[in-house]
Amino acid sequence: MNNAERDAKNDTIERYNARERINHWIVAITFVVLALSGLALFHPALFWLSFVLGGGTWTRILHPFIGLLMFICFAVLALGFWRHNLIEKNDIAWLKGIRDVVNNREENLPPVGRYNGGQKLLFWMMIGCMIGLLLSGIVIWRAWFSWMFPIFVIRTAALLHALCGFLLIVGVIVHIYAALWIKGTVGAMTRGTVSRAWARKHHPAWYRKMTGE
Repeated sequence: MNNAERDAKNDTIERYNARERINHWIVAITFVVLALSGLALFHPALFWLSFVLGGGTWTRILHPFIGLLMFICFAVLALGFWRHNLIEKNDIAWLKGIRDVVNNREENLPPVGRYNGGQKLLFWMMIGCMIGLLLSGIVIWRAWFSWMFPIFVIRTAALLHALCGFLLIVGVIVHIYAALWIKGTVGAMTRGTVSRAWARKHHPAWYRKMTGE
């Protein structure tokens, strides 16, 4: 029995395969560790958060290496999904109908593909923030690179690093809230599948493409 036949029998559609889900959770876990340890390094009042990596010394050592791991895994994720996140005409119309989105009046919205306009904007924002974090993080990585740059460049990079980190934290909070708000979404990244009813309601264009209906 192939995947399509198995999905039809179980009334489900595969949304993410095992490799995509594992990669997603690696990014998610490393992000949480980096967010907490980054806040610890950002302000003395939050230094107690350094416990997540075993204290201040280990936080300063491990934070950049974990950041590289997150960036590499996210890059793999982005390379796999960028085609699905290109902004199209329907996405602009979907964004203009944000009131209908908030009030769950999806019948008034254009058919959504694999991702809606909000998800696509978040995807590109996260790519920009990830690149900003990587480049600024290299500049302020004292053990390896910061000695190569004048102090004003290091200070600018530190500001950019904090800004990108803040935007990414806000974006991930929105991402989590949206996943919990739409019932059945979390299962896509735990089991890898969604129900046909979920796909038909929330992503009808993607549903038709997957099922041929």
